[in-house]
Amino acid sequence: MLPYGRQDIDDSDVAAVTESLRSDWLTTGPEVERFEAAVAARAGVEHAISVTSGTAALHVAYAAAGIEPGDEVVTTPLTFVATAATAALLGAKIVFADVDPATGNLDPAAAEAAVTERTRAVAGVDYAGVPVDAPALRDLASRKGLLFLEDAAHSIGSTLDGAPVGSLADLTTYSFFPTKNLTTAEGGAVVTADPELAARARAFKNHGLVRDRSRQRTPDEGPWHQEVHSFGLNYRLPDVLAALGTSQLARLDQFVARRAEIKQAYDEALGDLDGVDIPFAPEGAAPAWHLYPLRVPPERRRQVFEDLREQGIGVQVNYIPAYWHPVFEDLGYQRGMCPAAEDYYRREISLPMFPSLTDTDVERVIEVTRAAVAL
Repeated sequence: MLPYGRQDIDDSDVAAVTESLRSDWLTTGPEVERFEAAVAARAGVEHAISVTSGTAALHVAYAAAGIEPGDEVVTTPLTFVATAATAALLGAKIVFADVDPATGNLDPAAAEAAVTERTRAVAGVDYAGVPVDAPALRDLASRKGLLFLEDAAHSIGSTLDGAPVGSLADLTTYSFFPTKNLTTAEGGAVVTADPELAARARAFKNHGLVRDRSRQRTPDEGPWHQEVHSFGLNYRLPDVLAALGTSQLARLDQFVARRAEIKQAYDEALGDLDGVDIPFAPEGAAPAWHLYPLRVPPERRRQVFEDLREQGIGVQVNYIPAYWHPVFEDLGYQRGMCPAAEDYYRREISLPMFPSLTDTDVERVIEVTRAAVAL
């Protein structure tokens, strides 16, 4: 079975991990600092906070933003459920707004229509690696006094009008899951240009511990003393995984370039199929294509999916609209709320997309996909 996504590990990655394992540090240490500095530089901001997963990054970001019970967060339903769930866990009400049918990204006009006096943040998702319309969402956030969060789980390495994803929003979150654009096995990061947001994020991911004596309530307790002023969690990324991340980051441009080659090959070979839409990126966007979301006629999607799987092509569907999950249905959310997102879901099939796909693999995917769609 040819998977829809997988990691690309080479000898330099193995060497980096081995060297870390032989050091004095396994958990937070010099490799974490090195990795965070490299991620921040890539994002074009001053602050990067590494965490244990992309989901943890979202939880940390919402906590740093001060999301609390009674707040509303406007976001897209065309995403993995974590984008919404992590805000809901902090007590927020999730307000889903529809997507741009061309990109699958949050529609800024729909997001603005969903804003109320209780809205605290708007969270866009870079679906498949295509950056959100950051200028429009930033303008919305500025006019309404909101925080703009960019869920960039798919898009480290993407740019918009030459600016890297990571520098476009108040807070940006990355995922380093094995299928993503680079991996730390499990891991993620929060990046920001705002030192106050960065400080709150760093505290939340480390139990809320305060070790700075100038900020402690009882600093004379002893040299061992540390305090918790607000609750946090342990989302610390280990040094050994950070070492892998730094090694991977050095090859990110290669990964992005190969993904672009595969995207172009798929586009050229599949763009003429009746009833099929290939992925779209707006002018100025240079995506690091995490997914290749092909859209087929909805009445044919399941059969095409099953035919491809039977032929050894490990396709996937990304994603069931978040509010279709029973956890949201039980809160009163109903199907039909975001018709563009639901139509996108009903047609979408993610073809294999990862840097180690060979040209022969790509030709095989194309041949099988054309046959399956034409049946």
